[in-house]
Amino acid sequence: MITGDLTNPLEVVLRLAMALTLGSGIGFERQLHQKMAGLRTNALVALGSAGFVIFSAMVGQGDPTRVAAQVVSGIGFLGAGVILREGVNVHGLNTAATLWCSAMVGTFAGGGYWLPSLAAAGFVVVTNLILRPLVRRMNRRILIATDVETHYTVSVTCKGAEEAHIRSLLMHALTHGGLGLRRIDSQDVPDTTKVDVTAKAVSPTRNDAAMEQMVGRLSLEPYVYAVSWEVERAEPEG
Repeated sequence: MITGDLTNPLEVVLRLAMALTLGSGIGFERQLHQKMAGLRTNALVALGSAGFVIFSAMVGQGDPTRVAAQVVSGIGFLGAGVILREGVNVHGLNTAATLWCSAMVGTFAGGGYWLPSLAAAGFVVVTNLILRPLVRRMNRRILIATDVETHYTVSVTCKGAEEAHIRSLLMHALTHGGLGLRRIDSQDVPDTTKVDVTAKAVSPTRNDAAMEQMVGRLSLEPYVYAVSWEVERAEPEG
C-alpha cells in the first residue's frame, strides 16, 4: 500500500532522492570493483524504478503491484545486456542480479517504504562485499584440490643386476601416466645385492591414480622387492 501524500511535491522528491541515494550506494561498490554496471547505472535503475511506482500512484489509475512486475520485466532486458558469454564461461551474472536488486530497492523507495528500502540496499551491498572473498576462497580450494602442479617421488628397491631394466620400466611408466621425469637416481643398499632406484616426477595436475597404477605394475616384477610413492609438494599453477 502506497502511503504519504503524493500531491505534495516534496514527498515525491524525497522518494526519488531516497531511491537515487540507495542506488548510488549499491553502484559505488560496483564501481570500486570496476564492474560493467557501476555507480550511474545502478543509481539510474533505482531512480527509474521509483519513478514508475510514484507515477502509478500519482495518476491513481495504476496498480502498484502490476507496475512493479513491469519494472522487473524491463530490468530483465537491461540485465541481459551485461551478461557476456566467452566459450564455456559466462560473465556478468552478478552484475545483472545487482541491477535487478537495485530496481527492487527503488521500488521500495518509490512506494514510500523507507526502512525496507534501506534494509534491502544494505543487504545488497553486504552480499557483494562479504560473499565475494568467500567465493574466491572456495574457488581457490577447488583449484588447489584439482588443478595443481604436483611433484612426486617414486622409490623402487630391486635386484642390483636388474637395475637398468627397472629404470627403463620406471621411465616408461611415468611417461605412460602423463608425468614428466625430473631426475632418477640409484643407490646401492649396504651389505646386500639390492639397489634403491628413486625417481622424481612432476604432473601438471594432481594424478594420484596414475601413481597407484604405476606402483601396482612395478610391484609385479619378479626382481622388485619394494615400491612406494609419495607427494613431494603441490603448487597452484601461475
